[in-house]
Amino acid sequence: MCADWALTMTSEQATDADPRPAEPCEPDLNDCCGNGCDPCVFDTYIEEKRHWEQAVKEWEVRQAGRTGHPAHDQAG
Repeated sequence: MCADWALTMTSEQATDADPRPAEPCEPDLNDCCGNGCDPCVFDTYIEEKRHWEQAVKEWEVRQAGRTGHPAHDQAG
C-alpha cells in the first residue's frame, strides 16, 4: 500500500514545500529470518510506524496553520 500511495500523489502534493510524510512499508513475512534478531525487521517497522504517525500529526498541525483548515488524511 505505501508504495502505491506515493504513486497516487497529485503533482501539487509532490511539489509542495512541506509534503505529507510517507508511510513506512510493512515488511513481508518472508523478510523475517525467524532467528530472534534484536531488533527484528518487524520491531524496526513498528518503531518507524510510530515515528511516522507522530510526523503526520505534526504535519497536519502545520497544514492547518498554513491553510486555516485541518489537513485530510490522503493515505486512507
